[in-house]
This record gives sequence, C-alpha cells and structure tokens, in this order.
Amino acid sequence: VQLQASGGGLVQAGGSLRLSCTVSGGVFSIYAMGWYRQSPGKQRELVATITSGGSADYADSVKGRFTISRDNAENTVYLQMSSLKPEDTAVYYCKADRPFRDSWRTYWGQGTLVTVSS
Repeated sequence: VQLQASGGGLVQAGGSLRLSCTVSGGVFSIYAMGWYRQSPGKQRELVATITSGGSADYADSVKGRFTISRDNAENTVYLQMSSLKPEDTAVYYCKADRPFRDSWRTYWGQGTLVTVSS
C-alpha cells in the first residue's frame, strides 16, 4: 500500500487549500483514513479522520474550518481547509489503516507542506 499526498503550498491567512491523498494497493474502500500534521518542534497530531463508512471526526482546533472526505472510485481522501490560520502551518500527512486479522496495519504518506502567512 502506498500513499501519495499533494496539494500543499503557501497561502495567506483566511485562505483555502485542498489536500489530496491517493492510495495505491489493496482495497481503498475498506481503509480508515486520516490526516495528521506536524509543526517544527511539535509532535505529530491528528487533524481529521474518516471511516470506511464515511463518518468523520476532527480535532477541536479545525472543527468548522476543515472537511475530510473520500472518493472510493478515485482511491483518494481529501482535506478541504478553509479560514486558514498561521498556526495551521505544518507538514500534513495522510494515514491509511487497513483491517488485518483482529487488528490494523498502518501506512503513511510522505507529507505535504502547508504554510500559512499572516
């Protein structure tokens, strides 16, 4: 299973970006997917997750501003980010959790940098 994230870039505060993460290998529709981010000097933190059934959950810091979605036909998960703030600046990573026996196997993408200028 391989994950390819894209869509990062430089944006002004208040702007929007859409991140994409395309998964190759396996059966995407059964994977739970997530977006995480990591800022310099900080631990990686959860941003949003979406189950195979489409249920989404968000970190409090992004609720109402970010939307996670998935397109099973395209094997892609998206993160629509709006009303961006400088504190959203980070490398964003996508994660796939594949059901495996009674547990999960986790796969990470390479990360895409989002920089929000004030």
